[in-house]
Amino acid sequence: MDQVRFSPVRGRGRQGRVTIADVADLAGVSTSTASLAFRAPDRVQEATRRGILDAAEALGYEGPHPVASSLRSGRTGIVGIVITDRIQRAFGNPVAQATMNGLAEVLDREGYGMLLLPGRDPRSGGPVLLRTLPVDAIVFATRGEAADALLPVGRARGVPMVGVEGPHESDVTVVDVDDRRGMAELAGFVSALGHTRIAVVMRRTTMGPEHPPGPPRPIGADLDAIANPTIRGRLEAVAEAFPNAVRVEAGGRDAAAGAAAARVLLDHPTAPTAILAQNDLLALGALQAARERGLRVPEDLTVTGFDGIELPGLDRTLTTVRQPLHERGRTAGELVTALLRGERPESVVLPVELVPGQTAGPPPAFDAR
Repeated sequence: MDQVRFSPVRGRGRQGRVTIADVADLAGVSTSTASLAFRAPDRVQEATRRGILDAAEALGYEGPHPVASSLRSGRTGIVGIVITDRIQRAFGNPVAQATMNGLAEVLDREGYGMLLLPGRDPRSGGPVLLRTLPVDAIVFATRGEAADALLPVGRARGVPMVGVEGPHESDVTVVDVDDRRGMAELAGFVSALGHTRIAVVMRRTTMGPEHPPGPPRPIGADLDAIANPTIRGRLEAVAEAFPNAVRVEAGGRDAAAGAAAARVLLDHPTAPTAILAQNDLLALGALQAARERGLRVPEDLTVTGFDGIELPGLDRTLTTVRQPLHERGRTAGELVTALLRGERPESVVLPVELVPGQTAGPPPAFDAR
């Protein structure tokens, strides 16, 4: 079909704005058909759609107004993405990057935009913008917490909610990884090497600003008080293999926090021969603390992580548990789009893989007993 040429006309809409009705008149079709050419082009014959688009171009009409469209459909085309850290810091975290890449891949394909929302400590006070922001659904993309102040807001708005690692609530569809099995396999691997003096650098259990590491505690102390099931499950798995192990809670999520926590453990009267860190960045910090004290890895100290991320600058491969970070983001995207289609998908648990590296070995000879 040759391009149709139209003479520009002044719109009849409010303040002379061109409306979809103007486009329909000029193209010689009904308003509903003109609207379909923009909203569902596969439902309009190609020749008709081309004529409508030519008419729109002649009139300077760029498409339905997004606010008006959302009012008619009850949808905004936006998914709110909650992250637990400041946005700048979250996107410097390789785990968050890989998860967000997978999530964005699916949402982009399905035509949804993303609105980033920092998670909120309920004690922080101040307004919660999610109460008024237009979103069709919420994804807790990086370690969702049941304590997040945005959870009750999403619940009150009645929008679908998906979580990566939580929140583990009845109205949230969750993408988990098999943390407990992965940590159990890692603990078994370290036990088979002959280690008996074990310590864990655990992830922080609170939201809010970073703080110094906690004190050494028995591995099994007050586990029921740890609300985050990912952190608790990994500790339980180590406690089953090493009931006399100790743990220190890191005050942050990065290598600096891992180094600070590892220093506390290495200064303990009974220093460990193996440190099991609950993520790879904390493990990177433990390696730094070992270097500071002149300890060789793995001859003097075994260090392990969890996640399976790339660690630039590390001169050896880390013994860790690899989780499917990109895939868990993709799965979260598939779940939220299924919910928006009116489906009722089940929560998902993804498998993990033990990856032996060059940071784990037998304990020093003086501990081999």
